[in-house]
Amino acid sequence: MQNNDAPLIDEGDVLSRPDQTTILTRGVVRLFVELGFSPLIEFKLANGRRVDVAGLDRKGRLTVAEVKSCRADFECDGKWTDYLGFCDYFYFAVDPTFPLELLPASEGLILADAYGAMIKRPAEERVMAAGRRKAVTLRFARQAARRAFSE
Repeated sequence: MQNNDAPLIDEGDVLSRPDQTTILTRGVVRLFVELGFSPLIEFKLANGRRVDVAGLDRKGRLTVAEVKSCRADFECDGKWTDYLGFCDYFYFAVDPTFPLELLPASEGLILADAYGAMIKRPAEERVMAAGRRKAVTLRFARQAARRAFSE
């Protein structure tokens, strides 16, 4: 049996962007679970975009975390604004060494590592219209059910 808390890499290894993204995503998922959310990794939105981590809370509110592994990842990816209309709360999730001055101060901020995460700056609430909320919640449920069935 594998230990889920075992390091994903050895000390001293240089991380690739995908490895760093995997580590940060793991921390965000753990935070979402602690907050009582049902998390879904790579949730595909109706506009064709795919968010890194989405979490649905007990009241049906959707929180999105866009994981940024490094400066280049943030600077070359401007799609995050396409996510804002499909969530109630939006966060950037980065590691503690990320240059925070690059991130928009108007958005929420999560600091993460492989073992967990913390909210550094709360996100502003963006209330979705009832029709969109229903469509997004149904899409979330269908994707989660398909993944559960395929495991």
